[in-house]
Amino acid sequence: MPSSDKPTVVLVHGAFADASSYAQVIPRLIARGLDVVAPAVPNRSLTGDAAYVASVVRQIPGPVVLVGHSYGGAVITVVGTEDNVKALVYLAGYALEKGESLGELQGRFPDSDLASALVYTPFPNEGSTTPGTDVSVRTDEFPAIFAADVDPQIAAVLAVSQRPLAAQAFAEPAPAAAWKTKPSWGLVASSDRTINPDVERYGYERAGMTTVEVDSSHLVMLAHPERVVDLIEEAVRTTSD
Repeated sequence: MPSSDKPTVVLVHGAFADASSYAQVIPRLIARGLDVVAPAVPNRSLTGDAAYVASVVRQIPGPVVLVGHSYGGAVITVVGTEDNVKALVYLAGYALEKGESLGELQGRFPDSDLASALVYTPFPNEGSTTPGTDVSVRTDEFPAIFAADVDPQIAAVLAVSQRPLAAQAFAEPAPAAAWKTKPSWGLVASSDRTINPDVERYGYERAGMTTVEVDSSHLVMLAHPERVVDLIEEAVRTTSD
């Protein structure tokens, strides 16, 4: 169990990925003396995913710095209202307004290359005769769109081990926007082909975040882990001010 006298960094992964997307960040944070938790996000619905991550956060003694990549940014936007969350860090992420959905925010800007590479697959919905729809990325296009500057062997593994996102998550409005009351930082991946970088910029600017830009693919945590860790550490320092 993390100790209560220093902040715990909770790393929230996004769609088409899992907590291993933080594999280069976690050891660096630990080496700097930080406690880290990297939960597996169900990727089923925005409110459901946020409720799950919030349950993890509530069990952590002491302050928490929430970090969200991609869709994980939408998740921390909701989870960040938990009392012990002291700061938010968005990595190539969606910073939603209250009542806004992923689809609405993204729809204000031209599509990224991701839009034409999505695969839709039905899955059984427990308790319903209507199947759900999983959204994933074509494995042959995943490396170029998602991880262009990541080791090709790693990108190939990520392509076939995706954690899909249920389609309903794209249309679900955020019930809260924690960046309104919590200090927030945003990293724009300026060579992102998964999310239009202008979607990231718009959300961060609207929230009045401290923002940095890194010439990176969508998976900035694997491509530029030191830049990510530096930004997280900046947020961590605010919890001791």
